[in-house]
Amino acid sequence: MNEISEQEKSERERIVVIDDEYAMRLSCRQILSKSGFEVETFEDGAKGLEGVAKLRPSLTIVDLKMPGMSGLEVIPRVHEIDPEIIIVVITGYATISTAVDAMKAGAYDFLPKPFRPDELRIIVNRGLERRRLKLESRRYEMERELLKRRFVSFVSHELKRPLAAVHQYLDVLRQLGDTEEARAKRRDWLDRCLQRTQDMKSLIDDWLTLAVLESGSLFRERVKVDLKDIILHTLETYETLAAESGVTLHAELPQDAYLVRGDTNCLGVLFDNLIANAIKYNRPEGRVTVSALVEDPEIVVAVQDTGVGIPEKYHEFLFDEFFRIKDGEKQVSGTGLGLPISKKIVSEMGGTIELESEVDVGSTFRVRLPAYTEETSAAEKTDSPE
Repeated sequence: MNEISEQEKSERERIVVIDDEYAMRLSCRQILSKSGFEVETFEDGAKGLEGVAKLRPSLTIVDLKMPGMSGLEVIPRVHEIDPEIIIVVITGYATISTAVDAMKAGAYDFLPKPFRPDELRIIVNRGLERRRLKLESRRYEMERELLKRRFVSFVSHELKRPLAAVHQYLDVLRQLGDTEEARAKRRDWLDRCLQRTQDMKSLIDDWLTLAVLESGSLFRERVKVDLKDIILHTLETYETLAAESGVTLHAELPQDAYLVRGDTNCLGVLFDNLIANAIKYNRPEGRVTVSALVEDPEIVVAVQDTGVGIPEKYHEFLFDEFFRIKDGEKQVSGTGLGLPISKKIVSEMGGTIELESEVDVGSTFRVRLPAYTEETSAAEKTDSPE
Protein backbone atom coordinates (compact mmCIF):
# COMPACT_ATOMS: atom_id res chain seq x y z
CA MET A 1 0.00 0.00 0.00
CA ASN A 2 1.44 3.42 -1.05
CA GLU A 3 1.96 6.01 1.65
CA ILE A 4 0.24 9.38 1.21
CA SER A 5 2.73 12.18 0.56
CA GLU A 6 2.78 15.30 2.75
CA GLN A 7 1.57 17.41 -0.20
CA GLU A 8 -1.35 15.08 -0.88
CA LYS A 9 -2.21 15.07 2.81
CA SER A 10 -2.21 18.89 2.94
CA GLU A 11 -4.53 19.04 -0.06
CA ARG A 12 -7.08 16.63 1.43
CA GLU A 13 -10.17 18.21 2.94
CA ARG A 14 -10.41 17.72 6.69
CA ILE A 15 -13.52 16.45 8.47
CA VAL A 16 -14.15 16.38 12.21
CA VAL A 17 -16.60 13.82 13.67
CA ILE A 18 -18.09 14.49 17.14
CA ASP A 19 -20.04 11.51 18.53
CA ASP A 20 -20.09 9.75 21.89
CA GLU A 21 -20.44 6.28 20.27
CA TYR A 22 -17.08 4.67 19.51
CA ALA A 23 -18.56 2.44 16.78
CA MET A 24 -20.05 5.47 15.00
CA ARG A 25 -16.79 7.42 15.16
CA LEU A 26 -14.87 4.42 13.79
CA SER A 27 -17.43 3.83 11.03
CA CYS A 28 -17.37 7.47 9.90
CA ARG A 29 -13.58 7.51 9.89
CA GLN A 30 -13.34 4.36 7.76
CA ILE A 31 -16.01 5.46 5.26
CA LEU A 32 -14.67 8.97 4.77
CA SER A 33 -10.96 8.07 4.85
CA LYS A 34 -11.55 5.68 1.95
CA SER A 35 -13.04 8.62 0.04
CA GLY A 36 -9.80 10.57 0.45
CA PHE A 37 -10.69 12.81 3.39
CA GLU A 38 -8.54 13.46 6.44
CA VAL A 39 -10.75 12.53 9.41
CA GLU A 40 -10.39 13.34 13.11
CA THR A 41 -12.87 12.09 15.74
CA PHE A 42 -13.85 13.31 19.20
CA GLU A 43 -16.04 11.69 21.85
CA ASP A 44 -17.84 14.74 23.27
CA GLY A 45 -18.79 18.32 22.45
CA ALA A 46 -16.12 20.07 24.52
CA LYS A 47 -13.24 18.06 23.04
CA GLY A 48 -14.81 18.34 19.62
CA LEU A 49 -14.84 22.16 19.81
CA GLU A 50 -11.18 22.16 20.85
CA GLY A 51 -10.45 19.98 17.84
CA VAL A 52 -12.41 22.25 15.51
CA ALA A 53 -10.57 25.33 16.80
CA LYS A 54 -7.20 23.64 16.24
CA LEU A 55 -7.85 21.78 12.97
CA ARG A 56 -10.24 24.21 11.20
CA PRO A 57 -12.01 21.49 9.21
CA SER A 58 -14.06 22.03 6.08
CA LEU A 59 -16.94 19.98 7.49
CA THR A 60 -18.02 18.77 10.93
CA ILE A 61 -20.33 15.85 11.67
CA VAL A 62 -22.11 16.28 15.01
CA ASP A 63 -24.30 13.87 16.96
CA LEU A 64 -27.33 15.63 18.45
CA LYS A 65 -27.71 13.47 21.57
CA MET A 66 -24.49 13.44 23.59
CA PRO A 67 -23.85 13.55 27.33
CA GLY A 68 -22.70 16.93 28.57
CA MET A 69 -22.78 19.41 25.68
CA SER A 70 -25.48 18.47 23.15
CA GLY A 71 -25.16 18.74 19.41
CA LEU A 72 -27.54 21.71 19.35
CA GLU A 73 -25.15 23.53 21.66
CA VAL A 74 -22.11 22.55 19.60
CA ILE A 75 -23.47 23.86 16.27
CA PRO A 76 -23.45 27.61 17.04
CA ARG A 77 -20.12 27.28 18.87
CA VAL A 78 -18.55 25.75 15.74
CA HIS A 79 -19.78 28.67 13.66
CA GLU A 80 -18.34 31.09 16.18
CA ILE A 81 -14.96 29.52 15.41
CA ASP A 82 -15.49 29.56 11.64
CA PRO A 83 -18.85 30.40 10.02
CA GLU A 84 -17.78 28.70 6.77
CA ILE A 85 -17.57 25.22 8.33
CA ILE A 86 -20.33 22.97 7.00
CA ILE A 87 -22.17 21.09 9.76
CA VAL A 88 -23.99 17.79 9.21
CA VAL A 89 -26.11 16.51 12.08
CA ILE A 90 -26.54 12.76 12.79
CA THR A 91 -28.83 11.22 15.38
CA GLY A 92 -30.64 8.04 16.24
CA TYR A 93 -33.66 10.04 17.45
CA ALA A 94 -34.65 11.58 14.15
CA THR A 95 -37.88 13.56 14.08
CA ILE A 96 -39.09 16.49 12.03
CA SER A 97 -38.84 18.63 15.13
CA THR A 98 -35.19 17.77 15.78
CA ALA A 99 -34.33 18.33 12.11
CA VAL A 100 -35.95 21.77 12.19
CA ASP A 101 -34.14 22.65 15.42
CA ALA A 102 -30.80 21.58 13.93
CA MET A 103 -31.34 23.67 10.77
CA LYS A 104 -32.34 26.69 12.85
CA ALA A 105 -29.16 26.28 14.90
CA GLY A 106 -27.09 26.43 11.68
CA ALA A 107 -26.72 22.85 10.44
CA TYR A 108 -26.44 22.30 6.69
CA ASP A 109 -28.16 18.90 6.59
CA PHE A 110 -29.53 16.07 8.72
CA LEU A 111 -28.81 12.33 8.55
CA PRO A 112 -30.71 9.84 10.75
CA LYS A 113 -28.97 6.76 12.17
CA PRO A 114 -28.44 4.10 11.03
CA PHE A 115 -27.26 5.18 7.58
CA ARG A 116 -25.50 3.46 4.70
CA PRO A 117 -21.92 4.42 3.72
CA ASP A 118 -23.12 5.85 0.39
CA GLU A 119 -25.67 8.07 2.19
CA LEU A 120 -22.90 9.55 4.35
CA ARG A 121 -20.61 10.08 1.35
CA ILE A 122 -23.36 11.78 -0.66
CA ILE A 123 -24.34 14.21 2.10
CA VAL A 124 -20.69 15.03 2.89
CA ASN A 125 -19.76 15.60 -0.77
CA ARG A 126 -22.84 17.75 -1.26
CA GLY A 127 -21.96 19.86 1.78
CA LEU A 128 -18.33 20.30 0.72
CA GLU A 129 -19.40 21.31 -2.78
CA ARG A 130 -21.64 23.99 -1.29
CA ARG A 131 -18.68 25.23 0.77
CA ARG A 132 -16.43 25.35 -2.29
CA LEU A 133 -18.99 27.32 -4.28
CA LYS A 134 -19.53 29.74 -1.42
CA LEU A 135 -15.80 30.32 -0.94
CA GLU A 136 -15.32 30.72 -4.69
CA SER A 137 -18.13 33.25 -4.85
CA ARG A 138 -16.58 35.18 -1.97
CA ARG A 139 -13.17 35.12 -3.66
CA TYR A 140 -14.67 36.48 -6.89
CA GLU A 141 -16.41 39.22 -4.92
CA MET A 142 -13.15 40.18 -3.22
CA GLU A 143 -11.36 40.24 -6.58
CA ARG A 144 -14.14 42.41 -7.98
CA GLU A 145 -13.86 44.87 -5.09
CA LEU A 146 -10.08 44.96 -5.53
CA LEU A 147 -10.53 45.64 -9.23
CA LYS A 148 -12.92 48.50 -8.44
CA ARG A 149 -10.39 50.07 -6.05
CA ARG A 150 -7.64 49.71 -8.64
CA PHE A 151 -10.02 51.14 -11.22
CA VAL A 152 -10.65 54.30 -9.19
CA SER A 153 -6.94 54.62 -8.37
CA PHE A 154 -5.97 54.20 -12.02
CA VAL A 155 -8.51 56.70 -13.33
CA SER A 156 -7.53 59.24 -10.66
CA HIS A 157 -3.88 58.87 -11.63
CA GLU A 158 -4.60 59.10 -15.35
CA LEU A 159 -6.66 62.27 -14.83
CA LYS A 160 -4.10 63.89 -12.54
CA ARG A 161 -1.24 63.63 -15.03
CA PRO A 162 -2.84 65.58 -17.92
CA LEU A 163 -4.34 68.07 -15.49
CA ALA A 164 -0.90 68.77 -14.03
CA ALA A 165 0.55 69.15 -17.54
CA VAL A 166 -2.20 71.54 -18.64
CA HIS A 167 -1.72 73.59 -15.47
CA GLN A 168 2.02 73.89 -16.16
CA TYR A 169 1.48 74.88 -19.78
CA LEU A 170 -1.06 77.55 -18.85
CA ASP A 171 1.12 78.88 -16.06
CA VAL A 172 4.04 79.39 -18.47
CA LEU A 173 1.79 80.77 -21.22
CA ARG A 174 0.53 83.43 -18.84
CA GLN A 175 4.09 84.73 -18.45
CA LEU A 176 5.06 84.72 -22.12
CA GLY A 177 5.56 88.02 -23.88
CA ASP A 178 4.22 89.05 -27.28
CA THR A 179 7.19 88.21 -29.49
CA GLU A 180 6.93 86.05 -32.60
CA GLU A 181 8.75 83.26 -30.78
CA ALA A 182 6.33 83.52 -27.87
CA ARG A 183 3.32 83.43 -30.20
CA ALA A 184 4.66 80.26 -31.89
CA LYS A 185 5.27 78.63 -28.51
CA ARG A 186 1.80 79.70 -27.37
CA ARG A 187 0.16 78.00 -30.36
CA ASP A 188 2.21 74.84 -29.80
CA TRP A 189 1.41 74.65 -26.11
CA LEU A 190 -2.27 75.41 -26.61
CA ASP A 191 -2.38 72.48 -29.02
CA ARG A 192 -0.77 70.32 -26.32
CA CYS A 193 -3.36 71.51 -23.80
CA LEU A 194 -6.16 70.62 -26.20
CA GLN A 195 -4.70 67.14 -26.71
CA ARG A 196 -4.38 66.60 -22.97
CA THR A 197 -7.95 67.69 -22.33
CA GLN A 198 -9.12 65.41 -25.16
CA ASP A 199 -7.31 62.50 -23.49
CA MET A 200 -9.11 63.30 -20.23
CA LYS A 201 -12.45 63.51 -22.00
CA SER A 202 -11.87 60.12 -23.66
CA LEU A 203 -11.00 58.54 -20.32
CA ILE A 204 -14.07 60.02 -18.61
CA ASP A 205 -16.34 58.96 -21.49
CA ASP A 206 -15.01 55.39 -21.39
CA TRP A 207 -15.23 55.30 -17.59
CA LEU A 208 -18.86 56.41 -17.63
CA THR A 209 -19.73 53.97 -20.43
CA LEU A 210 -18.15 51.09 -18.52
CA ALA A 211 -19.96 52.10 -15.31
CA VAL A 212 -23.30 52.13 -17.13
CA LEU A 213 -22.53 48.76 -18.71
CA GLU A 214 -21.74 47.29 -15.28
CA SER A 215 -25.11 48.52 -14.01
CA GLY A 216 -26.85 46.73 -16.89
CA SER A 217 -28.65 49.86 -18.09
CA LEU A 218 -26.63 50.88 -21.16
CA PHE A 219 -29.19 49.56 -23.63
CA ARG A 220 -31.86 52.24 -23.52
CA GLU A 221 -33.73 50.62 -26.40
CA ARG A 222 -33.72 47.53 -28.56
CA VAL A 223 -34.89 48.37 -32.03
CA LYS A 224 -34.23 47.21 -35.56
CA VAL A 225 -30.84 48.63 -36.54
CA ASP A 226 -29.03 48.52 -39.87
CA LEU A 227 -25.34 47.90 -39.19
CA LYS A 228 -24.48 49.13 -42.69
CA ASP A 229 -25.59 52.66 -41.80
CA ILE A 230 -23.59 52.64 -38.56
CA ILE A 231 -20.44 51.27 -40.20
CA LEU A 232 -20.51 53.73 -43.10
CA HIS A 233 -21.15 56.66 -40.75
CA THR A 234 -18.25 55.59 -38.49
CA LEU A 235 -15.88 55.20 -41.43
CA GLU A 236 -16.84 58.68 -42.63
CA THR A 237 -16.14 60.08 -39.15
CA TYR A 238 -12.61 58.65 -39.21
CA GLU A 239 -11.61 59.75 -42.71
CA THR A 240 -9.56 62.67 -41.40
CA LEU A 241 -7.70 60.62 -38.77
CA ALA A 242 -7.02 57.89 -41.34
CA ALA A 243 -5.67 60.42 -43.86
CA GLU A 244 -3.39 61.97 -41.24
CA SER A 245 -2.10 58.48 -40.40
CA GLY A 246 -1.60 57.53 -44.04
CA VAL A 247 -4.24 54.80 -43.81
CA THR A 248 -6.95 54.08 -46.37
CA LEU A 249 -10.45 52.97 -45.37
CA HIS A 250 -12.53 50.47 -47.31
CA ALA A 251 -16.00 49.01 -46.86
CA GLU A 252 -17.09 45.69 -48.34
CA LEU A 253 -20.81 45.60 -47.65
CA PRO A 254 -22.49 43.88 -50.65
CA GLN A 255 -25.98 43.60 -49.14
CA ASP A 256 -28.49 46.42 -48.86
CA ALA A 257 -28.89 45.98 -45.11
CA TYR A 258 -27.50 44.05 -42.15
CA LEU A 259 -30.25 44.09 -39.58
CA VAL A 260 -29.86 43.36 -35.85
CA ARG A 261 -31.93 44.21 -32.81
CA GLY A 262 -30.09 46.53 -30.44
CA ASP A 263 -29.28 50.04 -29.30
CA THR A 264 -27.98 52.42 -31.99
CA ASN A 265 -25.69 54.32 -29.61
CA CYS A 266 -24.13 51.12 -28.24
CA LEU A 267 -23.48 49.76 -31.71
CA GLY A 268 -21.93 53.10 -32.63
CA VAL A 269 -19.56 52.81 -29.66
CA LEU A 270 -18.70 49.23 -30.64
CA PHE A 271 -17.62 49.99 -34.20
CA ASP A 272 -16.10 53.33 -33.21
CA ASN A 273 -13.71 51.46 -30.89
CA LEU A 274 -12.82 48.76 -33.42
CA ILE A 275 -12.26 51.11 -36.37
CA ALA A 276 -10.31 53.65 -34.28
CA ASN A 277 -7.98 50.89 -33.05
CA ALA A 278 -7.52 49.56 -36.58
CA ILE A 279 -6.31 53.00 -37.66
CA LYS A 280 -4.15 53.73 -34.61
CA TYR A 281 -2.35 50.39 -34.68
CA ASN A 282 -1.85 50.42 -38.44
CA ARG A 283 1.23 51.48 -40.38
CA PRO A 284 1.77 54.26 -42.97
CA GLU A 285 0.17 53.29 -46.29
CA GLY A 286 -1.81 50.70 -44.38
CA ARG A 287 -5.38 49.68 -44.96
CA VAL A 288 -8.51 49.16 -42.86
CA THR A 289 -11.26 47.02 -44.35
CA VAL A 290 -14.68 46.60 -42.79
CA SER A 291 -16.69 43.75 -44.30
CA ALA A 292 -19.99 42.11 -43.42
CA LEU A 293 -21.99 39.07 -44.43
CA VAL A 294 -25.05 37.15 -43.34
CA GLU A 295 -24.45 33.70 -41.88
CA ASP A 296 -27.92 32.76 -40.75
CA PRO A 297 -28.81 33.25 -37.92
CA GLU A 298 -25.99 35.80 -37.47
CA ILE A 299 -24.59 38.95 -38.98
CA VAL A 300 -20.78 38.75 -39.10
CA VAL A 301 -18.78 41.99 -39.28
CA ALA A 302 -14.98 41.91 -39.65
CA VAL A 303 -12.70 44.89 -39.01
CA GLN A 304 -9.34 44.07 -40.59
CA ASP A 305 -6.12 46.09 -40.54
CA THR A 306 -2.63 45.73 -41.99
CA GLY A 307 -0.93 46.95 -38.84
CA VAL A 308 1.62 45.74 -36.35
CA GLY A 309 -0.39 42.72 -35.23
CA ILE A 310 -0.81 41.43 -31.67
CA PRO A 311 1.55 38.78 -30.23
CA GLU A 312 -0.30 35.61 -29.26
CA LYS A 313 0.84 35.88 -25.64
CA TYR A 314 -1.41 38.93 -25.25
CA HIS A 315 -4.58 37.54 -26.82
CA GLU A 316 -6.08 36.21 -23.58
CA PHE A 317 -5.63 39.59 -21.82
CA LEU A 318 -6.74 41.85 -24.66
CA PHE A 319 -10.30 42.32 -23.37
CA ASP A 320 -9.24 42.96 -19.76
CA GLU A 321 -9.90 46.45 -18.43
CA PHE A 322 -6.89 48.81 -18.75
CA PHE A 323 -4.70 46.17 -20.41
CA ARG A 324 -2.26 47.69 -22.89
CA ILE A 325 0.74 46.23 -24.71
CA LYS A 326 3.93 47.77 -23.34
CA ASP A 327 6.98 45.82 -24.46
CA GLY A 328 8.22 47.57 -27.57
CA GLU A 329 5.26 47.12 -29.89
CA LYS A 330 3.65 50.25 -31.31
CA GLN A 331 2.51 52.63 -28.55
CA VAL A 332 -0.57 54.82 -29.01
CA SER A 333 -2.69 56.95 -26.73
CA GLY A 334 -5.79 55.41 -25.22
CA THR A 335 -7.50 54.35 -22.03
CA GLY A 336 -7.31 50.56 -22.30
CA LEU A 337 -11.11 50.40 -21.99
CA GLY A 338 -12.23 50.35 -25.63
CA LEU A 339 -12.02 46.59 -26.19
CA PRO A 340 -13.52 45.62 -22.79
CA ILE A 341 -16.44 47.97 -23.52
CA SER A 342 -16.84 46.48 -27.00
CA LYS A 343 -16.91 42.94 -25.63
CA LYS A 344 -19.52 43.86 -23.01
CA ILE A 345 -21.76 45.42 -25.68
CA VAL A 346 -21.46 42.35 -27.93
CA SER A 347 -22.14 39.99 -25.02
CA GLU A 348 -25.17 42.03 -23.95
CA MET A 349 -26.59 41.50 -27.45
CA GLY A 350 -26.01 37.74 -27.28
CA GLY A 351 -23.08 37.80 -29.69
CA THR A 352 -19.36 37.08 -29.67
CA ILE A 353 -16.17 38.89 -30.66
CA GLU A 354 -13.12 37.02 -31.95
CA LEU A 355 -9.55 37.98 -32.75
CA GLU A 356 -7.22 36.74 -35.47
CA SER A 357 -3.80 38.37 -35.52
CA GLU A 358 -0.29 37.88 -36.86
CA VAL A 359 2.66 40.05 -35.92
CA ASP A 360 3.76 42.41 -38.74
CA VAL A 361 0.80 41.27 -40.86
CA GLY A 362 -2.27 42.69 -39.10
CA SER A 363 -5.33 41.90 -37.02
CA THR A 364 -8.96 41.07 -37.65
CA PHE A 365 -11.70 41.53 -35.06
CA ARG A 366 -14.76 39.54 -36.05
CA VAL A 367 -18.10 40.41 -34.42
CA ARG A 368 -21.01 37.97 -34.57
CA LEU A 369 -24.44 39.32 -33.66
CA PRO A 370 -27.87 37.64 -33.84
CA ALA A 371 -29.66 38.73 -37.00
CA TYR A 372 -32.95 40.59 -36.65
CA THR A 373 -36.11 38.57 -37.24
CA GLU A 374 -39.72 39.58 -36.84
CA GLU A 375 -40.31 36.49 -34.67
CA THR A 376 -37.56 37.47 -32.23
CA SER A 377 -38.80 41.04 -32.10
CA ALA A 378 -42.37 39.93 -31.35
CA ALA A 379 -41.19 37.52 -28.65
CA GLU A 380 -39.11 40.21 -26.92
CA LYS A 381 -42.02 42.62 -26.94
CA THR A 382 -44.26 39.95 -25.43
CA ASP A 383 -41.71 39.14 -22.69
CA SER A 384 -40.95 42.76 -21.82
CA PRO A 385 -42.95 44.40 -19.00
CA GLU A 386 -45.60 46.92 -19.94
